[in-house]
Amino acid sequence: MKIAIGIEYDGSPFHGWQSQPSGNTVQDHLEHALASVSGESVRLSAAGRTDTGVHAMAQVAHFETAARRPESAWVRGVNALLPQAVAVQWAVPVSDDFHARYSALSRSYRYVLYNHPVRPALHHRKLGWFHHPLDLAAMREALAYLAGEHDFSAFRSSECQAKSPVRTLRNWAIEQRGAHFSFELTANGFLHHMVRNIVGCLVYVGKGKQSPDWLAEVLASRDRCRAAPTFSPDGLYLAAVEYAPAWNLPGFGSKPFAVAEKASI
Repeated sequence: MKIAIGIEYDGSPFHGWQSQPSGNTVQDHLEHALASVSGESVRLSAAGRTDTGVHAMAQVAHFETAARRPESAWVRGVNALLPQAVAVQWAVPVSDDFHARYSALSRSYRYVLYNHPVRPALHHRKLGWFHHPLDLAAMREALAYLAGEHDFSAFRSSECQAKSPVRTLRNWAIEQRGAHFSFELTANGFLHHMVRNIVGCLVYVGKGKQSPDWLAEVLASRDRCRAAPTFSPDGLYLAAVEYAPAWNLPGFGSKPFAVAEKASI
């Protein structure tokens, strides 16, 4: 039997999603809890491998098991064995041809930035922070240059293992509410550190260090050295993973978010 699960987590206490020898990753904790409930070893495959400190509002993973358990056991039973910073939100059986990573049509990330002279304390590690005022219109103009299919090598970590740097940015938005900026990006896939590198460049534009068309130049260069430093992981969230409605996964079939000033490809 193959089971798909939806997961929410605070990435602050963990060394990212992917299993590591330390054992302190989201995948490691989940696999241990799932094994306790199933009575057998369990291996998870996820829609996205989030980095250390990155959070998830809607991670999706799947596993195979010979155990027969009620769906509630894969949710409430597993959650009883997990750290408080991780929780399974739902679990459903899926057909053998489903794959959490390869069946996904798109992934959506949200970066939440606190733009204020003084750093936040109450939401420490839940928000990115920048102290100089940012120009919303300039950042929106700059981000528009990235829409569509491009070689995103300029925004790719040197540790990225993706076979191709070409990705399609399908939807984007930047919204401001008071001192908070929300950067929303949807693509067919993302390169390692791609969102954080884009946000770093947008901050350069927003504070006036670079003009909006500079981002087009960085993109065309395909040179990581031309872009801004990688921004903090604290404000980054895996916000949604889109699948075809035929899979009947909970919470899917609608757009991941609807905000003002969105551009669609």
